Amino acid sequence: MIFSCKVKMKALAIQIALLCYSQCVIAGKSVEFNYAVLDAEDRDNVDLNRFSEANYILPGSYLLDVKVNNQPLPQQTITYIISPEDSKSSVACLSEDLVKSLALKEDALKKIKTINASCFDISTLPGTEINNHEGILDITIPQAWMKYSDPDWVPPERWDDGVNGLIFDYSVSGQQSKQLDYNESHGSASAYGQAGVNLGAWRFRSEYQSNFSEGNFDWTRIYGFRPLPTMAAKLTVGENYLNSQVFDSFRFIGANMASDERMLPPDLQGYAPEVRGIAKSNAKVTISQDGHVIYETTVPAGPFNIQDLRSAVRGTLDVRVEEQNGSVSTFQVNTASIPYLTRPGYIRYNTSVGQALQYQHRAEGKIFYTGDLSWGLSNAVSLYGGLFATGNEYNAWSLGIGRDLSQLGALSADVTQSLSKLPDQRAQQGMSFKLNYAKTFDELHSAITFAGYRFSQEKFRSYSQYMNERYQPSTAIGREKQMYTLTGNTTLWADEPKGSVNLFLTYTRQNYWDRSVQNHYGLSISRAFDILGVDVNANLSTYRSNYQGKNDNSVALSLSMPLGNSSWLGYDMQASSGQHTTNMVSYSNNHDDNNLWRLRAGSNSNSKAAADGYYMHRSEVADIDTSISYQQDEYVAVGGTMRGSFTATRHGMALHNGGSMDDSSRIMVGTDGVSGVPLNNKKVTTNIFGVGVVPDVISYQSFDTRIDVDAIDDDVEVAQAITTKTLTEGAIGFEHFSVAKGEKLMAVLRTKEGLSPPFGAEIHNENGVSVSMIMDNGLAYIAGVKPDEQLDVIWSGKTQCHVHVPAKINRGQDKNLLPCE
Repeated sequence: MIFSCKVKMKALAIQIALLCYSQCVIAGKSVEFNYAVLDAEDRDNVDLNRFSEANYILPGSYLLDVKVNNQPLPQQTITYIISPEDSKSSVACLSEDLVKSLALKEDALKKIKTINASCFDISTLPGTEINNHEGILDITIPQAWMKYSDPDWVPPERWDDGVNGLIFDYSVSGQQSKQLDYNESHGSASAYGQAGVNLGAWRFRSEYQSNFSEGNFDWTRIYGFRPLPTMAAKLTVGENYLNSQVFDSFRFIGANMASDERMLPPDLQGYAPEVRGIAKSNAKVTISQDGHVIYETTVPAGPFNIQDLRSAVRGTLDVRVEEQNGSVSTFQVNTASIPYLTRPGYIRYNTSVGQALQYQHRAEGKIFYTGDLSWGLSNAVSLYGGLFATGNEYNAWSLGIGRDLSQLGALSADVTQSLSKLPDQRAQQGMSFKLNYAKTFDELHSAITFAGYRFSQEKFRSYSQYMNERYQPSTAIGREKQMYTLTGNTTLWADEPKGSVNLFLTYTRQNYWDRSVQNHYGLSISRAFDILGVDVNANLSTYRSNYQGKNDNSVALSLSMPLGNSSWLGYDMQASSGQHTTNMVSYSNNHDDNNLWRLRAGSNSNSKAAADGYYMHRSEVADIDTSISYQQDEYVAVGGTMRGSFTATRHGMALHNGGSMDDSSRIMVGTDGVSGVPLNNKKVTTNIFGVGVVPDVISYQSFDTRIDVDAIDDDVEVAQAITTKTLTEGAIGFEHFSVAKGEKLMAVLRTKEGLSPPFGAEIHNENGVSVSMIMDNGLAYIAGVKPDEQLDVIWSGKTQCHVHVPAKINRGQDKNLLPCE
């Protein structure tokens, strides 16, 4: 204990000296330290010269964190050299890659001094300041020299394509039920996911889906893509869905290049669709498009809202809700974009060439070309349009205008004309008219997320409709006539936290020329209020769908009140078409973010008992949702979904949770072979190889990877606990943390001349991690080392000698005498 206090006092003395140093740096003057303030017997053997000149760093190479205008960059090896103009000062050499990542204008680049091919001095740029403190190279550059001015956005020059590697993502769902009244059992199991390879900036993916019950397996989509940062675009080759703002979506094989809004600053980005509905019991929800699964999960009974679909999803989605009693309900969701507006002077584009795809990767029809673009004509007006051409079979054009109405919202209108010709028939032409509107009412805490109207003449054909009529005439029904779409939300009495009411509304009506009308609409109302001093949350949701002539009505009411310790007591009422009304009392607990569960029990309107349970577990290798349901005299059922991933690179491999199938990025973390290191609030822990993977990293956004230092074991030492990266889409990032795990020992170091290393010298392990600083008379408290390990002792900017840790460490109060050779 006496030794520990003495070490801390000496460290405090060094900090006081460094404080004096930092004040002199601000004053721009050199400083001479008064070593008399140090509690050191040999004051002539002290190495603090690296702090004696303002912003002076001893020549050598250093691994430093880098910040540019307070935005973090990945660690860099920075070489310092003696300044050619002043031998008493040093210059930080920046590499060519680091200079590029600064995102400087051309005029600024011309003012940077080139010392040699690998050394650029940016201090010659007027107004630029470079400081080195606490292992950070802090660069401040006037905004006038920078290409971009958004402090909340990382420019393309700093994006990371990650490392080469393999990925495998999966989602497996299964249900087993027994009909008690018929004594019959039914089961189903399915899976979908993707496998892929990352090579440089390219990502190659193969998506698959399987129905184990029917014994089928299919690679549903094979494609590759890469970002084009300088063009704010994405290039995709292989099988794809047409992602056009003006033409309807369909599957094709070919190439697509399109503007990617995610590469733009946040206030210029678009929208992603969401799917809402009500599950009558614990259920499996499957979302598909053109027969291909794009999302599948297990949800508990009650209202659900799926918000993590791909932002590129467009067109009509088929939603299938499979209840645990075997009943199935289906409805469709029409996804659409907000009014098509583009910032002034900027052009957004989307161009594709290829052939339409039917099932089993079979291409049909002629090779087509399609392209659309939007041009920001002014702050308030955008012009957009597109062309679709196949030769003499099918052609279409579109033209539209978007208008920012300021306080009245945003509106866009367009017209599309098609010209199609089937074999042995006369050519047909028709037009389709479309209006889109969106508005946020800040003062009313409301928003019309999307409102749209579309009218299509009877002879108008989208390309997918034309292909169905030509190659699959038996299924060629459902030509749209009119479509009304509305989604919006509002908060009433928003200034009263316990009296506010949240409303959400969705409505879709689709009329056809050759089939019956389809409707889907829903209303959700939620409110928190106080009953006898107890906070109560109430939610009422009701949905109605008319799909292929069948009506499906659902209503759900839920009340919940907190019991403390993140547990809740609730009441649920559900009623739906063809089903008895159920009343259930529930208890749920989400105290542990990795283990959420709910139990319910009650009865239906036929006085039959009912019970169900839902449990979600987030482990380090998979996310698991499980459920069980019981209805007296009717059925008992169990089900669940497991999602996970596998990632492998030259740095290692690991199983991990995630597998969201949205081409999100992930970060592999290496900790020098040390296992059990917790990362990012203990959501990930490194495996036995010292490797962990942080999944579902949002592309093109700055992301912090952190070691939870408060949760690591006592015998683990970390040199740095946080790093920052911005990854491109689908990238496998890699972060290396210098981590030492091992013994702690008190030691006295002596050189071969019998002298002690200078006060302030550092000791590094074989991985470059600083494990100690030498105090008075060669005394050191060394942490995180292993028996027989070799350590480097560094002063005057370089390694001066080596220390060999003994095979048998003295763990008592006595000091270990270690030669420094």
